[in-house]
Amino acid sequence: MSPLRDFLQRSPAHARVAPFFIFVLLTAGQGLLGPDVKYWVYLLKTLVGVWLIWEMRSLVPEMRWAVSWEALVVGVLVCVLWVGLDPYYPKIDIHSEPAPGDEWNPVARYGAGSAMAWFFIVVRIAGSSVVVPPLEEVFYRSFLYRRLINDDFLQVPIGRLAVGAFVACSALFGLMHTQWLPGILCGMLYLGLVIRKKRLGDAMTAHAITNFLLGLWVVWNDAWHFW
Repeated sequence: MSPLRDFLQRSPAHARVAPFFIFVLLTAGQGLLGPDVKYWVYLLKTLVGVWLIWEMRSLVPEMRWAVSWEALVVGVLVCVLWVGLDPYYPKIDIHSEPAPGDEWNPVARYGAGSAMAWFFIVVRIAGSSVVVPPLEEVFYRSFLYRRLINDDFLQVPIGRLAVGAFVACSALFGLMHTQWLPGILCGMLYLGLVIRKKRLGDAMTAHAITNFLLGLWVVWNDAWHFW
């Protein structure tokens, strides 16, 4: 048994919180080593994320993908809100502002049409669409939301509605993003989906659809600021 799995098995909270925070720490550090290294750190972070999901899979039974028409609608709607609202509200940035030319843009760094640029574009879209949704949904919509309702969060059924926790969890999720306004709405829609379907998997799918479509939008429109 790996040390990580041993740690995750110590409590239901460990299994839902530790993988998310490991991933967040890697995210926070990916820009610290220079403009070139951050692309490779993102690749490393994505691979670590796959490993984290693998280790927690049997310890978090609600982390199961589910497909529904509601998940499709919410996933597309959140992407539309994320892009459509962008010009109309002030942004916040919990991270340091990137220097000019240092934003995430593999096309500018490696050249349009280059193999390296497309490699890192694919890595980014794959990571945000497959790895991010399980880790974030488990932490925010399974652990944090229920923990705000009851210290013994496992006693709170998936799908229970508690208005105060709903607002607080969605606000915190949104404020962790530079695009805070659609982030808050996004948090409400994903959590509403969990409450409606009484399972986590539809929110994971909606989250994946949003991130995939947003990735396509970023590349197609050179809208690199979303990344």
